[in-house]
Amino acid sequence: MSNITVGLLLFADLTQLDFTGPYEVFRKTPGITTHVLAATLDPVRAETGLRLLPDTTMAEAPPLDVICVPGGPGVNALMEDAPTLAFLRRQAAGARYVTSVCTGALVLGAAGLLRGRRATTHWSAHDLLARFEAIPTAGRVVRDGRVVTGGGVTAGIDFALALVAEMLGPEVAQRVQLQIEYAPAPPFDCGTPETAPAHILADVRARGAAMRAAREAITARAAQSMPH
Repeated sequence: MSNITVGLLLFADLTQLDFTGPYEVFRKTPGITTHVLAATLDPVRAETGLRLLPDTTMAEAPPLDVICVPGGPGVNALMEDAPTLAFLRRQAAGARYVTSVCTGALVLGAAGLLRGRRATTHWSAHDLLARFEAIPTAGRVVRDGRVVTGGGVTAGIDFALALVAEMLGPEVAQRVQLQIEYAPAPPFDCGTPETAPAHILADVRARGAAMRAAREAITARAAQSMPH
């Protein structure tokens, strides 16, 4: 497959690494044209303050081979944003792959695109996938047919490399992996709830408690509005 069009969605308060990890992989892959999508062409502020520039509005987006939704705190509002959900459904109708990174999977769920599909997301929201009739599945990258979801934040790089390998072959993906020197060797074995010390996990859960509570309420409402 050549001349692949990939669209990555931008929205306020996204986690920039959910976006920039896959963006780096896709932009360095020959044969892929990447569109940075948003409601307008105004700068978009990520949760940590970094400003990102869209290059294509959702209204002007061409038919995409791959549509990808990153995650972050801004997912809460996006799950109830009717124009964005309608855009995703329109693009998904003709896309070869419907994808997400981190909690972007919740937006796909709210759009009705995960029903009956195995999917993953950030560990803190993994169980919420079931509200959208998805099948929560552990994994850095989970594929169910044309739906491909990446786990939390850094899994976006794994996700993008796996998708490049699927579309253009493993050697193309390996060249990109070498080019970006993606050879993870983290200083601590603390990247999942299963490996983190109990007090670290408790602290991170406590710091995210308000976000979790808000997200539970929103996913309940969004699931009720999900198209059937």
